[in-house]
Amino acid sequence: MLRLCGREGLCVSSACRLLGHSRQAFYKKRWTGDDALRTESRVLQAVREIRGIDPGIGGYKLWLMVRSMFGAGNVPGRDAFMRLLRENRLMHKPPKPRHTTNSNHRFHKWKNLIKGFRPEAPNQLWVSDITYIDTDRGNCYLHLVTDAYSHKIVGWRVSASLGAVFTLEALRMAIEQTGREDLSGLVHHSDRGVQYCCDMYTEELQRHNIRISMTEDYKPTDNAIAERVNGIIKTEYVYHQEHRFVDVKEAREKIGVFIGFYNDERPHASVGNKTPSLVHGQSGKQKKCWKAKVYGKSRIVPGQTRTVAASE
Repeated sequence: MLRLCGREGLCVSSACRLLGHSRQAFYKKRWTGDDALRTESRVLQAVREIRGIDPGIGGYKLWLMVRSMFGAGNVPGRDAFMRLLRENRLMHKPPKPRHTTNSNHRFHKWKNLIKGFRPEAPNQLWVSDITYIDTDRGNCYLHLVTDAYSHKIVGWRVSASLGAVFTLEALRMAIEQTGREDLSGLVHHSDRGVQYCCDMYTEELQRHNIRISMTEDYKPTDNAIAERVNGIIKTEYVYHQEHRFVDVKEAREKIGVFIGFYNDERPHASVGNKTPSLVHGQSGKQKKCWKAKVYGKSRIVPGQTRTVAASE
C-alpha cells in the first residue's frame, strides 16, 4: 500500500480501490496496527452471525451481545460500534408490522383485571396474542403466550388456521413448563378474539385456577407486551428473510429457532437488558433501560406506533 502511494504515485483512495480495502481500514491499520483490524473483523463476524438468526435486531442490543461475548475491553464503545455498523452497511430500518383482531362472536367477554398491575415474579401474569405470517402457500398463524414479568415466550404454536385448538395447544405448552397443575395467583390476559373467549379455552384456564382478563377498549396498549413480542418476531426476523417461508412447516421450524434465541440470548430493555430466560428465574422489580419520550401531554412508548395519553 505504501509502495503504491509512494513510488507509484497513486492517491490513497485509488490504492485502496486497487487492493479492495477501504480508506478507513488503511488509516486504522496505519495508526493502530493489525490488532484493531483483527478485533474489528471478529466483531463484524459476530454481528453477521447474530444477524443470521435475528436479521432485524437493533444496533444497541447487538453491541450488548458482542460485549458479552468478547468482554467490554475488547469491543468498541457504543458510538464507535454504531459507526462500524454504518460503515459496513449493517444498519437498517424495519418495516412497519400489520395487526388485526376479530372479536365479533357470541361468547362471553371478560373484564380487564390488569389495569395498573405490574407483576413482580414469573407466572403472575401471562399475555396472549395471535399474529399471521405470510408463506408461499398462504398465511399461517403464530399463537403466543408470554410471561409479562420476564417477557419469556412460555407457549407457542404455528398453525395453518386460526382454529382455537391451536391457541389451546400454546396455552397447554405454557402450563406444562410450570410443572404445576394449580396455577392460583396467575392471570391470563388477551384480546377478546373468539379463540380466547370460546368454552374450551376458558375452561382450560379455570381448570388450572387461572383468572381470565381481556382487553376492553380495542387499544394496543391494553395488551402492549403481547403486541411488542409479536412485533419483535415479525420486524426483526420474519420481515428480514430473503425469501418468504415456503409453508407452515418451514415457518414452524425457523420461528422455533428464533424463539429459542429470543428467550435465551437476546437482551431485553424492559428487564434490564437481561435475557427473558434469566429473568424468568428471578423475582422483584426489574430495571427498565428505556424512557418514554414525552411530547406535550402525550408519551411514546417503545414498541408501539401510537401516542398514549400521559394519564393512561
